[in-house]
Amino acid sequence: MLINNDTIIKDNDPFIREKSMPVELPLSDEDRALLQDLYNYVKDSTDPEKAEKFNLRPAVGISAIQVGVPKQLTAVIVPTLDKDGNEITAEFMLANPKIVSQSVQPAYLDSGEGCLSVEGEHEGHVVRSARIKVRAYDAITDQEIEIRARGYLAIVLQHEIDHFSGTLFYDKIDHDDPYKEIPGALVI
Repeated sequence: MLINNDTIIKDNDPFIREKSMPVELPLSDEDRALLQDLYNYVKDSTDPEKAEKFNLRPAVGISAIQVGVPKQLTAVIVPTLDKDGNEITAEFMLANPKIVSQSVQPAYLDSGEGCLSVEGEHEGHVVRSARIKVRAYDAITDQEIEIRARGYLAIVLQHEIDHFSGTLFYDKIDHDDPYKEIPGALVI
């Protein structure tokens, strides 16, 4: 499937608000190929030459609904730290990811969130959980996995999983006070 900035569904299209359905496991060849295309988009979008050549906006994640497929499929590639503080890259091609637990502590990106489906500016704090646990099937490792995520990775996973219910990041901004102080929040 061709995925670029022209083919990604934008937030002015009501389809982006559709609910995504779980996929059957084991993955069909069609679902596996779509997950691979989503992953390739994210990977290629961070390469300046490929991004310019193929009209890709930089991304750390993308979900199937954004390319017109209402299925619970998402790919993420996020720079993060391991438990010892070493830089690593978390890479997942997830089917049916579910948040099974989350911290009470809130978190938000100080610079705000962005989305491939949102071209306009939507400033403000997008408050999410600082830590989450996600269960999913990962096509990279070809098994059911449990992800314990904190900080930026947790925010990215919550953002992508929100797409499955038709929720966009700016739905979570307090429009009366977009930059209100969030007591105890992890600011990233």
